[in-house]
Amino acid sequence: MTFDLTAVDLVNIIMIASGLGVTTLCIMQIERSPFNADMRRFFYVFLWNVLGYMGTHLARELLDGHGGIAARNAIVAVTFVEFLISGSMAIMLALMMHYMAHDNELSKGSRAGFVTAFVIHSALLAVSQFTGAYYYFDEYNSYHRGSLYALSNVLPMLTIIYGIILLVRHRDKYERQIARAFWIYLLAPLGAILVQIFLPGIQFVMFATVGASINMFGVITSGLMERYEHQRLETARIDTELSMATRIQSDMLPNIFPAFPEREDFDIYASMNPAKEVGGDFYDFFLIDEDHLALVMADVSGKGVPAALFMMASKILIQNFTMMYKAPKAALEATNYQICQRNGEEMFVTVWLGILDLNTGVLTASNAGHEYPFIRSPGGKFELYRDKHGFVVGGMPQARYKEYEVQLEKGSMVFVYTDGVAEATNSGNELFGTDRLLEALNSAPSAEPKSILENVDKSVNAFVKDAPQFDDLTMLCLKYNGKA
Repeated sequence: MTFDLTAVDLVNIIMIASGLGVTTLCIMQIERSPFNADMRRFFYVFLWNVLGYMGTHLARELLDGHGGIAARNAIVAVTFVEFLISGSMAIMLALMMHYMAHDNELSKGSRAGFVTAFVIHSALLAVSQFTGAYYYFDEYNSYHRGSLYALSNVLPMLTIIYGIILLVRHRDKYERQIARAFWIYLLAPLGAILVQIFLPGIQFVMFATVGASINMFGVITSGLMERYEHQRLETARIDTELSMATRIQSDMLPNIFPAFPEREDFDIYASMNPAKEVGGDFYDFFLIDEDHLALVMADVSGKGVPAALFMMASKILIQNFTMMYKAPKAALEATNYQICQRNGEEMFVTVWLGILDLNTGVLTASNAGHEYPFIRSPGGKFELYRDKHGFVVGGMPQARYKEYEVQLEKGSMVFVYTDGVAEATNSGNELFGTDRLLEALNSAPSAEPKSILENVDKSVNAFVKDAPQFDDLTMLCLKYNGKA
Protein backbone atom coordinates (compact mmCIF):
# COMPACT_ATOMS: atom_id res chain seq x y z
CA MET A 1 0.00 0.00 0.00
CA THR A 2 1.41 3.38 -1.01
CA PHE A 3 0.46 6.77 0.38
CA ASP A 4 0.05 9.67 -2.06
CA LEU A 5 0.05 12.72 0.19
CA THR A 6 -0.92 16.18 -0.97
CA ALA A 7 0.23 19.42 0.64
CA VAL A 8 -3.07 19.63 2.52
CA ASP A 9 -2.56 16.08 3.80
CA LEU A 10 0.91 16.99 5.04
CA VAL A 11 -0.43 20.06 6.84
CA ASN A 12 -3.09 17.94 8.52
CA ILE A 13 -0.60 15.24 9.51
CA ILE A 14 1.92 17.75 10.94
CA MET A 15 -0.76 19.53 12.97
CA ILE A 16 -2.20 16.23 14.21
CA ALA A 17 1.26 15.03 15.27
CA SER A 18 1.81 18.30 17.18
CA GLY A 19 -1.54 17.92 18.91
CA LEU A 20 -0.71 14.33 19.87
CA GLY A 21 2.54 15.45 21.48
CA VAL A 22 1.00 18.32 23.44
CA THR A 23 -1.92 16.18 24.61
CA THR A 24 0.49 13.47 25.79
CA LEU A 25 2.35 16.08 27.86
CA CYS A 26 -0.97 17.17 29.38
CA ILE A 27 -1.77 13.58 30.39
CA MET A 28 1.65 13.29 32.05
CA GLN A 29 0.87 16.46 33.99
CA ILE A 30 -2.39 15.17 35.52
CA GLU A 31 -0.78 13.30 38.44
CA ARG A 32 1.23 16.39 39.39
CA SER A 33 -1.82 18.65 39.30
CA PRO A 34 -3.91 19.34 42.46
CA PHE A 35 -7.05 17.62 41.15
CA ASN A 36 -9.39 15.68 43.35
CA ALA A 37 -10.18 12.09 42.38
CA ASP A 38 -13.21 12.99 40.22
CA MET A 39 -11.44 15.76 38.28
CA ARG A 40 -8.40 13.53 37.75
CA ARG A 41 -10.66 10.82 36.36
CA PHE A 42 -12.47 13.32 34.12
CA PHE A 43 -9.27 14.64 32.59
CA TYR A 44 -7.72 11.22 32.13
CA VAL A 45 -10.72 10.00 30.14
CA PHE A 46 -11.16 13.31 28.32
CA LEU A 47 -7.53 13.69 27.23
CA TRP A 48 -7.23 10.05 26.23
CA ASN A 49 -10.32 10.64 24.11
CA VAL A 50 -8.56 13.65 22.55
CA LEU A 51 -5.59 11.42 21.72
CA GLY A 52 -7.92 8.86 20.19
CA TYR A 53 -9.78 11.57 18.28
CA MET A 54 -6.56 12.82 16.68
CA GLY A 55 -5.23 9.30 16.14
CA THR A 56 -8.31 8.24 14.22
CA HIS A 57 -8.15 11.41 12.10
CA LEU A 58 -4.51 10.68 11.31
CA ALA A 59 -5.28 7.09 10.38
CA ARG A 60 -8.16 8.21 8.13
CA GLU A 61 -5.92 10.75 6.43
CA LEU A 62 -3.48 7.97 5.59
CA LEU A 63 -6.06 5.36 4.59
CA ASP A 64 -8.52 7.55 2.65
CA GLY A 65 -8.68 6.69 -1.04
CA HIS A 66 -6.76 3.40 -0.93
CA GLY A 67 -8.48 0.35 -2.40
CA GLY A 68 -8.62 -3.19 -1.14
CA ILE A 69 -10.50 -5.17 1.48
CA ALA A 70 -7.86 -4.63 4.17
CA ALA A 71 -7.91 -0.85 3.72
CA ARG A 72 -11.72 -0.81 3.71
CA ASN A 73 -11.94 -2.80 6.95
CA ALA A 74 -9.34 -0.58 8.57
CA ILE A 75 -10.91 2.73 7.54
CA VAL A 76 -14.41 1.56 8.53
CA ALA A 77 -13.16 0.60 11.99
CA VAL A 78 -11.17 3.82 12.37
CA THR A 79 -14.14 5.99 11.35
CA PHE A 80 -16.47 4.17 13.72
CA VAL A 81 -14.04 4.73 16.61
CA GLU A 82 -13.67 8.40 15.62
CA PHE A 83 -17.42 9.02 15.82
CA LEU A 84 -17.62 7.04 19.07
CA ILE A 85 -14.84 9.12 20.62
CA SER A 86 -16.42 12.40 19.53
CA GLY A 87 -19.54 11.42 21.49
CA SER A 88 -17.45 10.40 24.50
CA MET A 89 -15.62 13.76 24.46
CA ALA A 90 -18.94 15.57 24.36
CA ILE A 91 -20.23 13.58 27.35
CA MET A 92 -17.04 14.11 29.36
CA LEU A 93 -17.16 17.85 28.75
CA ALA A 94 -20.81 17.99 29.84
CA LEU A 95 -19.98 15.94 32.94
CA MET A 96 -17.11 18.25 33.84
CA MET A 97 -19.14 21.42 33.41
CA HIS A 98 -22.08 19.94 35.30
CA TYR A 99 -19.78 18.77 38.09
CA MET A 100 -18.22 22.22 38.53
CA ALA A 101 -21.59 23.97 38.35
CA HIS A 102 -23.10 21.79 41.09
CA ASP A 103 -20.45 22.24 43.79
CA ASN A 104 -18.32 19.28 42.71
CA GLU A 105 -21.11 16.75 43.07
CA LEU A 106 -22.86 14.44 40.63
CA SER A 107 -26.20 12.90 41.51
CA LYS A 108 -27.14 9.40 40.39
CA GLY A 109 -29.79 10.90 38.11
CA SER A 110 -27.21 13.11 36.40
CA ARG A 111 -24.85 10.19 35.84
CA ALA A 112 -27.67 8.06 34.48
CA GLY A 113 -28.74 10.81 32.07
CA PHE A 114 -25.26 11.24 30.62
CA VAL A 115 -24.72 7.50 30.31
CA THR A 116 -28.09 7.09 28.55
CA ALA A 117 -27.23 9.82 26.03
CA PHE A 118 -23.93 8.14 25.20
CA VAL A 119 -25.55 4.70 24.86
CA ILE A 120 -28.14 6.09 22.41
CA HIS A 121 -25.37 7.81 20.42
CA SER A 122 -23.36 4.56 20.26
CA ALA A 123 -26.39 2.46 19.25
CA LEU A 124 -27.32 4.81 16.38
CA LEU A 125 -23.70 4.84 15.27
CA ALA A 126 -23.61 1.04 15.21
CA VAL A 127 -26.80 0.94 13.10
CA SER A 128 -25.32 3.42 10.64
CA GLN A 129 -22.38 1.10 10.08
CA PHE A 130 -24.68 -1.31 8.26
CA THR A 131 -26.99 1.21 6.58
CA GLY A 132 -24.54 3.92 5.57
CA ALA A 133 -26.88 6.51 7.06
CA TYR A 134 -24.09 8.60 8.62
CA TYR A 135 -21.26 7.91 6.16
CA TYR A 136 -20.14 5.40 3.54
CA PHE A 137 -17.11 4.53 1.40
CA ASP A 138 -16.99 4.12 -2.36
CA GLU A 139 -15.04 1.50 -4.30
CA TYR A 140 -11.86 3.55 -3.78
CA ASN A 141 -12.51 3.62 -0.01
CA SER A 142 -13.03 7.36 -0.11
CA TYR A 143 -15.14 8.77 2.72
CA HIS A 144 -18.58 10.25 1.92
CA ARG A 145 -21.32 11.65 4.13
CA GLY A 146 -24.61 9.77 4.24
CA SER A 147 -28.13 11.14 4.04
CA LEU A 148 -28.50 11.25 7.84
CA TYR A 149 -24.98 12.53 8.58
CA ALA A 150 -26.42 15.47 10.52
CA LEU A 151 -27.71 13.04 13.17
CA SER A 152 -24.14 12.07 14.03
CA ASN A 153 -23.60 15.59 15.34
CA VAL A 154 -26.72 15.71 17.50
CA LEU A 155 -24.92 14.68 20.70
CA PRO A 156 -22.03 17.19 20.28
CA MET A 157 -24.52 19.93 19.40
CA LEU A 158 -26.71 19.10 22.42
CA THR A 159 -23.58 19.24 24.55
CA ILE A 160 -22.75 22.70 23.21
CA ILE A 161 -26.29 23.90 23.95
CA TYR A 162 -26.24 22.32 27.42
CA GLY A 163 -22.83 23.86 28.11
CA ILE A 164 -24.02 27.33 27.09
CA ILE A 165 -27.04 26.96 29.38
CA LEU A 166 -24.76 25.98 32.28
CA LEU A 167 -22.40 28.90 31.65
CA VAL A 168 -25.25 31.39 31.56
CA ARG A 169 -27.36 29.93 34.35
CA HIS A 170 -24.53 29.14 36.77
CA ARG A 171 -22.08 31.88 35.82
CA ASP A 172 -21.42 32.63 39.50
CA LYS A 173 -20.17 29.06 40.02
CA TYR A 174 -17.32 29.30 37.48
CA GLU A 175 -14.20 31.36 37.88
CA ARG A 176 -13.77 33.90 35.10
CA GLN A 177 -10.79 32.19 33.45
CA ILE A 178 -12.45 28.77 33.57
CA ALA A 179 -15.72 30.14 32.15
CA ARG A 180 -13.74 31.75 29.31
CA ALA A 181 -11.99 28.43 28.57
CA PHE A 182 -15.34 26.64 28.41
CA TRP A 183 -16.74 29.32 26.07
CA ILE A 184 -13.73 28.86 23.78
CA TYR A 185 -14.21 25.10 23.77
CA LEU A 186 -17.91 25.37 22.95
CA LEU A 187 -17.63 28.04 20.25
CA ALA A 188 -14.25 27.27 18.63
CA PRO A 189 -15.59 24.36 16.48
CA LEU A 190 -18.39 26.61 15.16
CA GLY A 191 -15.81 29.21 14.11
CA ALA A 192 -13.69 26.50 12.55
CA ILE A 193 -16.65 25.36 10.42
CA LEU A 194 -16.90 28.87 8.96
CA VAL A 195 -13.17 28.96 8.21
CA GLN A 196 -13.30 25.53 6.62
CA ILE A 197 -15.82 26.81 4.09
CA PHE A 198 -13.08 28.98 2.58
CA LEU A 199 -10.21 26.53 3.14
CA PRO A 200 -11.59 23.04 2.51
CA GLY A 201 -9.49 19.98 3.15
CA ILE A 202 -7.68 21.14 6.29
CA GLN A 203 -9.24 19.69 9.44
CA PHE A 204 -9.94 23.01 11.14
CA VAL A 205 -12.77 21.59 13.28
CA MET A 206 -10.53 18.93 14.72
CA PHE A 207 -7.69 21.40 15.33
CA ALA A 208 -10.06 23.85 17.00
CA THR A 209 -11.48 21.11 19.23
CA VAL A 210 -8.05 19.83 20.23
CA GLY A 211 -6.64 23.31 20.80
CA ALA A 212 -9.63 24.31 22.92
CA SER A 213 -9.31 21.06 24.91
CA ILE A 214 -5.65 21.71 25.71
CA ASN A 215 -6.39 25.33 26.56
CA MET A 216 -9.21 24.25 28.89
CA PHE A 217 -6.92 21.76 30.65
CA GLY A 218 -4.20 24.39 31.04
CA VAL A 219 -6.54 27.06 32.40
CA ILE A 220 -8.20 24.73 34.94
CA THR A 221 -4.83 23.34 36.01
CA SER A 222 -3.34 26.82 36.36
CA GLY A 223 -6.35 28.03 38.35
CA LEU A 224 -6.22 25.07 40.71
CA MET A 225 -2.45 25.43 41.12
CA GLU A 226 -2.88 29.09 42.02
CA ARG A 227 -5.64 28.24 44.47
CA TYR A 228 -3.56 25.37 45.88
CA GLU A 229 -0.56 27.66 46.37
CA HIS A 230 -2.77 30.24 48.10
CA GLN A 231 -4.18 27.54 50.38
CA ARG A 232 -0.67 26.23 51.07
CA LEU A 233 0.54 29.69 52.10
CA GLU A 234 -2.58 30.25 54.18
CA THR A 235 -2.14 26.86 55.85
CA ALA A 236 1.51 27.65 56.55
CA ARG A 237 0.49 30.96 58.12
CA ILE A 238 -2.14 29.27 60.29
CA ASP A 239 0.34 26.54 61.29
CA THR A 240 2.87 29.19 62.31
CA GLU A 241 0.28 31.04 64.38
CA LEU A 242 -0.95 27.81 65.99
CA SER A 243 2.62 26.84 66.79
CA MET A 244 3.11 30.20 68.47
CA ALA A 245 -0.20 29.78 70.33
CA THR A 246 0.98 26.35 71.51
CA ARG A 247 4.19 27.84 72.89
CA ILE A 248 2.28 30.71 74.54
CA GLN A 249 -0.16 28.29 76.16
CA SER A 250 2.65 26.02 77.30
CA ASP A 251 4.47 28.98 78.82
CA MET A 252 1.30 29.95 80.70
CA LEU A 253 1.50 26.69 82.66
CA PRO A 254 4.20 25.82 85.20
CA ASN A 255 6.49 23.60 83.14
CA ILE A 256 9.88 23.72 84.83
CA PHE A 257 10.55 20.79 87.16
CA PRO A 258 11.46 20.46 89.91
CA ALA A 259 9.14 23.43 90.42
CA PHE A 260 10.38 24.38 93.90
CA PRO A 261 13.83 22.82 94.27
CA GLU A 262 14.43 24.64 97.55
CA ARG A 263 11.31 23.11 99.17
CA GLU A 264 11.54 19.67 100.76
CA ASP A 265 8.07 19.62 102.32
CA PHE A 266 6.37 18.64 99.04
CA ASP A 267 7.08 17.37 95.55
CA ILE A 268 4.87 18.10 92.54
CA TYR A 269 4.73 17.17 88.87
CA ALA A 270 2.18 17.92 86.11
CA SER A 271 1.74 17.46 82.36
CA MET A 272 -0.66 18.44 79.59
CA ASN A 273 -0.93 16.77 76.18
CA PRO A 274 -3.49 18.65 74.03
CA ALA A 275 -5.58 16.76 71.46
CA LYS A 276 -5.10 19.67 69.01
CA GLU A 277 -2.35 22.26 68.64
CA VAL A 278 -3.86 24.10 71.59
CA GLY A 279 -6.27 22.81 74.19
CA GLY A 280 -8.75 23.78 76.85
CA ASP A 281 -7.34 21.76 79.76
CA PHE A 282 -5.03 23.43 82.20
CA TYR A 283 -3.34 22.82 85.51
CA ASP A 284 -1.71 25.28 87.84
CA PHE A 285 0.10 25.36 91.16
CA PHE A 286 1.56 28.29 93.05
CA LEU A 287 2.49 29.36 96.56
CA ILE A 288 -0.04 31.74 98.10
CA ASP A 289 2.47 32.35 100.85
CA GLU A 290 5.28 30.36 102.42
CA ASP A 291 2.86 27.96 104.12
CA HIS A 292 0.06 27.51 101.56
CA LEU A 293 0.22 25.82 98.15
CA ALA A 294 -2.64 26.16 95.66
CA LEU A 295 -3.43 23.31 93.23
CA VAL A 296 -5.67 23.71 90.19
CA MET A 297 -6.97 21.19 87.64
CA ALA A 298 -9.49 22.45 85.06
CA ASP A 299 -11.15 21.47 81.79
CA VAL A 300 -12.77 24.03 79.45
CA SER A 301 -15.72 22.99 77.29
CA GLY A 302 -14.76 22.55 73.64
CA LYS A 303 -11.35 22.23 72.02
CA GLY A 304 -8.93 24.18 69.88
CA VAL A 305 -8.35 27.92 69.81
CA PRO A 306 -11.68 29.03 71.43
CA ALA A 307 -11.09 26.68 74.36
CA ALA A 308 -7.48 27.88 74.66
CA LEU A 309 -8.56 31.54 74.84
CA PHE A 310 -11.20 30.72 77.46
CA MET A 311 -8.63 28.63 79.33
CA MET A 312 -6.17 31.53 79.61
CA ALA A 313 -8.82 33.90 80.93
CA SER A 314 -10.06 31.29 83.42
CA LYS A 315 -6.56 30.48 84.64
CA ILE A 316 -5.71 34.12 85.32
CA LEU A 317 -8.99 34.74 87.15
CA ILE A 318 -8.66 31.61 89.32
CA GLN A 319 -5.10 32.47 90.30
CA ASN A 320 -5.91 36.10 91.07
CA PHE A 321 -8.97 35.31 93.21
CA THR A 322 -7.18 32.44 94.98
CA MET A 323 -4.35 34.78 95.92
CA MET A 324 -6.92 37.37 97.02
CA TYR A 325 -9.31 35.22 99.08
CA LYS A 326 -7.02 32.31 100.06
CA ALA A 327 -10.09 30.02 100.08
CA PRO A 328 -11.25 27.67 97.27
CA LYS A 329 -14.97 28.37 97.75
CA ALA A 330 -14.61 32.16 97.58
CA ALA A 331 -12.14 31.99 94.69
CA LEU A 332 -14.46 29.80 92.59
CA GLU A 333 -17.52 31.92 93.29
CA ALA A 334 -15.70 35.13 92.34
CA THR A 335 -14.28 33.50 89.18
CA ASN A 336 -17.69 32.13 88.21
CA TYR A 337 -19.41 35.50 88.65
CA GLN A 338 -16.73 37.31 86.63
CA ILE A 339 -16.87 34.80 83.74
CA CYS A 340 -20.67 34.85 83.60
CA GLN A 341 -20.67 38.63 83.08
CA ARG A 342 -19.04 38.29 79.64
CA ASN A 343 -19.71 34.83 78.30
CA GLY A 344 -21.64 35.29 75.06
CA GLU A 345 -20.45 31.93 73.71
CA GLU A 346 -21.81 30.23 76.85
CA MET A 347 -18.62 28.26 77.46
CA PHE A 348 -17.83 26.81 80.87
CA VAL A 349 -14.98 25.20 82.77
CA THR A 350 -14.90 22.42 85.33
CA VAL A 351 -12.42 23.09 88.15
CA TRP A 352 -10.91 21.26 91.06
CA LEU A 353 -9.19 23.78 93.36
CA GLY A 354 -7.29 22.85 96.50
CA ILE A 355 -5.19 24.78 99.00
CA LEU A 356 -2.72 22.74 101.06
CA ASP A 357 -1.54 24.00 104.45
CA LEU A 358 2.10 22.89 104.34
CA ASN A 359 2.43 23.10 108.12
CA THR A 360 -0.52 20.92 109.09
CA GLY A 361 -1.13 18.87 105.92
CA VAL A 362 -4.78 19.96 105.77
CA LEU A 363 -5.99 20.11 102.16
CA THR A 364 -9.00 22.40 101.71
CA ALA A 365 -10.64 21.84 98.33
CA SER A 366 -13.71 22.65 96.27
CA ASN A 367 -14.97 20.87 93.16
CA ALA A 368 -16.86 22.71 90.39
CA GLY A 369 -18.15 19.79 88.31
CA HIS A 370 -14.72 18.21 87.83
CA GLU A 371 -13.46 14.62 88.08
CA TYR A 372 -13.01 12.99 91.50
CA PRO A 373 -9.44 13.16 92.82
CA PHE A 374 -7.36 10.12 93.84
CA ILE A 375 -5.68 10.19 97.25
CA ARG A 376 -3.08 7.80 98.66
CA SER A 377 -2.37 7.46 102.35
CA PRO A 378 1.22 6.76 103.47
CA GLY A 379 2.08 3.12 102.79
CA GLY A 380 -1.31 2.51 101.16
CA LYS A 381 -2.76 2.60 97.67
CA PHE A 382 -4.50 5.26 95.67
CA GLU A 383 -8.25 5.42 96.23
CA LEU A 384 -10.96 7.45 94.52
CA TYR A 385 -12.14 10.26 96.77
CA ARG A 386 -15.80 11.02 96.00
CA ASP A 387 -16.01 14.67 96.96
CA LYS A 388 -19.08 16.88 96.66
CA HIS A 389 -19.54 18.50 93.27
CA GLY A 390 -20.72 22.02 92.64
CA PHE A 391 -21.93 23.49 89.34
CA VAL A 392 -19.49 24.24 86.54
CA VAL A 393 -17.80 27.66 86.45
CA GLY A 394 -19.42 29.93 83.86
CA GLY A 395 -22.86 28.31 84.01
CA MET A 396 -24.85 30.42 86.49
CA PRO A 397 -23.67 33.74 87.96
CA GLN A 398 -25.10 33.02 91.43
CA ALA A 399 -23.69 29.46 91.75
CA ARG A 400 -22.42 28.54 95.23
CA TYR A 401 -19.66 26.05 96.03
CA LYS A 402 -18.80 23.88 99.03
CA GLU A 403 -15.45 23.24 100.63
CA TYR A 404 -14.18 20.06 102.24
CA GLU A 405 -11.01 19.15 104.10
CA VAL A 406 -8.70 16.16 103.82
CA GLN A 407 -5.93 15.51 106.32
CA LEU A 408 -2.73 14.52 104.51
CA GLU A 409 -0.06 12.71 106.45
CA LYS A 410 3.63 12.69 105.61
CA GLY A 411 3.98 10.58 102.45
CA SER A 412 0.37 11.14 101.30
CA MET A 413 -0.23 11.79 97.61
CA VAL A 414 -2.96 13.52 95.61
CA PHE A 415 -3.61 12.83 91.92
CA VAL A 416 -5.98 15.02 89.87
CA TYR A 417 -6.68 14.85 86.15
CA THR A 418 -9.11 15.80 83.38
CA ASP A 419 -11.68 13.52 81.77
CA GLY A 420 -9.42 13.05 78.73
CA VAL A 421 -7.51 10.46 80.76
CA ALA A 422 -10.44 8.30 81.88
CA GLU A 423 -12.23 8.77 78.55
CA ALA A 424 -9.28 7.91 76.32
CA THR A 425 -10.76 5.61 73.67
CA ASN A 426 -9.21 2.71 71.75
CA SER A 427 -10.04 1.56 68.22
CA GLY A 428 -12.84 -0.63 69.62
CA ASN A 429 -14.55 2.49 71.02
CA GLU A 430 -13.83 1.30 74.57
CA LEU A 431 -13.01 3.82 77.33
CA PHE A 432 -9.87 3.63 79.45
CA GLY A 433 -12.02 4.27 82.54
CA THR A 434 -11.28 5.00 86.18
CA ASP A 435 -10.65 1.34 87.01
CA ARG A 436 -7.73 1.12 84.59
CA LEU A 437 -6.55 4.52 85.80
CA LEU A 438 -6.58 3.28 89.40
CA GLU A 439 -4.68 0.16 88.34
CA ALA A 440 -2.05 2.31 86.59
CA LEU A 441 -1.68 4.53 89.67
CA ASN A 442 -1.22 1.53 91.94
CA SER A 443 1.28 -0.22 89.67
CA ALA A 444 3.91 1.67 91.68
CA PRO A 445 2.06 3.68 94.35
CA SER A 446 5.20 4.66 96.26
CA ALA A 447 6.90 6.12 93.17
CA GLU A 448 7.62 9.81 92.92
CA PRO A 449 5.00 12.09 91.22
CA LYS A 450 6.87 12.23 87.90
CA SER A 451 7.11 8.44 87.67
CA ILE A 452 3.42 8.06 88.57
CA LEU A 453 2.38 10.35 85.72
CA GLU A 454 4.71 8.48 83.35
CA ASN A 455 3.13 5.16 84.39
CA VAL A 456 -0.36 6.49 83.71
CA ASP A 457 0.72 7.93 80.37
CA LYS A 458 2.23 4.57 79.32
CA SER A 459 -0.91 2.72 80.35
CA VAL A 460 -3.13 5.10 78.38
CA ASN A 461 -0.92 4.83 75.28
CA ALA A 462 -0.81 1.03 75.51
CA PHE A 463 -4.60 0.94 75.75
CA VAL A 464 -5.33 3.47 72.98
CA LYS A 465 -2.55 2.29 70.61
CA ASP A 466 -3.09 3.82 67.16
CA ALA A 467 -6.54 5.31 67.82
CA PRO A 468 -6.65 9.12 67.43
CA GLN A 469 -6.59 11.29 70.54
CA PHE A 470 -9.96 13.02 70.94
CA ASP A 471 -9.41 14.95 74.15
CA ASP A 472 -6.65 16.68 76.08
CA LEU A 473 -4.72 14.57 78.60
CA THR A 474 -3.83 16.58 81.70
CA MET A 475 -2.57 15.25 85.04
CA LEU A 476 -1.06 16.55 88.28
CA CYS A 477 0.39 14.62 91.21
CA LEU A 478 1.45 16.04 94.59
CA LYS A 479 3.40 14.26 97.32
CA TYR A 480 3.21 15.81 100.77
CA ASN A 481 6.44 15.27 102.75
CA GLY A 482 5.62 17.53 105.69
CA LYS A 483 7.95 19.81 107.57
CA ALA A 484 11.37 18.43 108.46
